[in-house]
Amino acid sequence: MSKTLRTRQSHLDDISKLIVEQLQHDGRKSYAEIGKVVGLSEAAVRQRVQKLTDSKVIQIVAVTDPLVLGFSRQAMIGIRCSGDSSAVAKQLAEISSIDYVVLTAGSFDILVEAVCEDDDHLLTLINSKIRTLPGVISAESFVYLKLEKQHYNWGTR
Repeated sequence: MSKTLRTRQSHLDDISKLIVEQLQHDGRKSYAEIGKVVGLSEAAVRQRVQKLTDSKVIQIVAVTDPLVLGFSRQAMIGIRCSGDSSAVAKQLAEISSIDYVVLTAGSFDILVEAVCEDDDHLLTLINSKIRTLPGVISAESFVYLKLEKQHYNWGTR
């Protein structure tokens, strides 16, 4: 799925922020439970959540822990390209071990995040899948040693 960074901002009122916070804490929380916290009926919460999802302000998804699932190696990989970096990014987005692809300005043209089973898997990804793509000049990996913080609560505080 391709997404473009948007310059248009969505402003949430205080009630919508509270609803989003409730879902960030527990995405399975019922609309009735959320309604009690925010002071709305179950139907009103349902309508607001639908508007938030339709406008792509929120997605309700299950977030997994790669370590628990046996993916012990994560890395950010900086990629330098020649030619159209968008074309390279589209090809990178098709690789299952890569879960994040962003075009950047600066030292790298593209940054990707990879989730791999182990170092051999990461090495194969870099050497056999990334570096072999047409337009890729170089790939530099930044192996994660410890995840100190990972939050998904932007825009509510």
